Amino acid sequence: METSGEPQKEEKLIELFDSFRDLFNFFCSNTTIHGSVRLVCSSRNRLKTAFWSLLFLATFGMLYWQFGLLFDDYWKYSVIMTVSVHSEPKMFPSITLCDTNPHRSPLVEQYLENLDEFAQENIYSLYKLNITRRQAGGQGGPAASPNSGSPFRLDRRIYLEELNEGNVHKVGFRLCNSTGGDCFYRSHSSGVAAIQEWYQFHFINILALLPHHNETSHTDHDGHFIFTCCYNGEACQKQDYETFHHPVYGSCYTFNSRGMNDFWKANRPGLTHGISLILKAEQNNHLPLLTTEAGVKVMIHAQNQVPFLEHQGFSIRPGTETTIGVREDEVHRLGGQYGHCTKDGQDVDVQLLYNSAYSMQACLYSCFQELMVQTCGCGYYFYPLPKGAQYCNYNRHPAWGHCFYKLYQDLESHRLPCFSRCPKPCWESLYQLSAGVAKWPSAKSEDWILTTLGKKDASRTKRNSIAKVHIFYQHLNYRSVDETPTYSVTQLLSSMGSLWSLWFGSSVLSVMEMLELLLDAAALTFVLGYRRFLEPRQRSVEAPERAEDGARALSVQQDLSRLPWKMEAAAGSYLSGRGPQQAPPVGIALQGRFQEPWKPGPKT
Repeated sequence: METSGEPQKEEKLIELFDSFRDLFNFFCSNTTIHGSVRLVCSSRNRLKTAFWSLLFLATFGMLYWQFGLLFDDYWKYSVIMTVSVHSEPKMFPSITLCDTNPHRSPLVEQYLENLDEFAQENIYSLYKLNITRRQAGGQGGPAASPNSGSPFRLDRRIYLEELNEGNVHKVGFRLCNSTGGDCFYRSHSSGVAAIQEWYQFHFINILALLPHHNETSHTDHDGHFIFTCCYNGEACQKQDYETFHHPVYGSCYTFNSRGMNDFWKANRPGLTHGISLILKAEQNNHLPLLTTEAGVKVMIHAQNQVPFLEHQGFSIRPGTETTIGVREDEVHRLGGQYGHCTKDGQDVDVQLLYNSAYSMQACLYSCFQELMVQTCGCGYYFYPLPKGAQYCNYNRHPAWGHCFYKLYQDLESHRLPCFSRCPKPCWESLYQLSAGVAKWPSAKSEDWILTTLGKKDASRTKRNSIAKVHIFYQHLNYRSVDETPTYSVTQLLSSMGSLWSLWFGSSVLSVMEMLELLLDAAALTFVLGYRRFLEPRQRSVEAPERAEDGARALSVQQDLSRLPWKMEAAAGSYLSGRGPQQAPPVGIALQGRFQEPWKPGPKT
């Protein structure tokens, strides 16, 4: 019970310590940070105080040094790959098969005959080999004479040469710019590779004369490229595949190209639940200088994507049965600050020229074709054309070959901006393949198999014109490869808490205590600074003003003491030309005691 005489101490809203010493002692005595109390309880032992002070500062420095390393890793936005395995029914991948048998379009037959004759001349000059017109791909008759009004003339200045670079013997052909001042050789140590590239270069110039979408070479097979097809024990239908023509790989068929039909949903793994095909693999010797393969070109890819057979396709040998097991991997990328990827290609500044879903390869080709049109004035025949452009032809664009190969070398060496403009997709399916090969048909069964397939003369030449392919899921288990941040916000806070607990053994409330200490120290610094520097200056300014006010008051008292009457008079009247009027009252504030001279003073 408080006594009435004891003064009541009023509790204030904000109270500050009188000194930094009091503030520090209070913090060290009451904080939850381990070790800080030792700075107070050992205050009478200077050695211990110095030791604990240095230990406290070293611990504090180590903590924030590791905080710096932690934030440095966080702001790098690095990722880690996590692999998880899932098991569920999957859509069967798209399968593209080509017969590697490019045909001779009747619209350019005359120009191809001239090219075959020119090829014979070049091969004979290099190897003294006199091949027949039929071996070169021609029909065996006399070549048509070039017409002066023809829209195409074969450029015979681009021919094959022997090149000796030091001790290396090479074969190649020379390409020059429009002025002829800059020339270089496209050379190969293999004569086969040099002949094929040289022939393909002239072949592209001839194909540029063809109108778009005129290729219907798959109809030449009369539907016999695919002898039999069944998937999951059921026969394939015509609507299950799409056809197109590739200038090098011939007639191509893509199964399950869109992935919209439930017929292609894989519910069980294994050889009997995949796709099984018997294919025609005979060579019609249409363009043997363009492609030297015998067999079938196959590529397994995701739905609604363009098959780039020259980069990812593999070959099936004739007269064999090939089994291909497929395992799928799904890759998920974070994008944003963690990497450059795109969800659907809408945010990519490259116009995709392919009518398909986004893929990095399709974007690279579209970017290259765009630069090709801008730099060389025409487009490369193997890639789609931008709107308003035309394909390259050395009759219209004499130096396009020089421009193309220079530009393509820059693309391969990453000197073009296409790789930075074409990010990887944020989601994509990758297929891991394993294959096995066996001789097919066997010696005991080839007669009846070939007869059943319509090969009545069951000779070995006919046997080498067919191939059998099985493609199936090895397992329905698929791996999901996901990018996850090395440090998310939650992991960052958790790591910071672990470090704080390691070095100080405290919690978030201890951090608030540190913040409170800093705020109190800042407020105390301001108050003490105000008292030290501002108050003396204010007093020095106020002192002359107070002295001047005192002097004025004293002079007024002295002047008023000489007045014979009281200045504060009642309201009276004064005279004027208009008669007596009431005078305004006048009041003067007086200091001190004044006495009228006509009044007697007080009696003593």
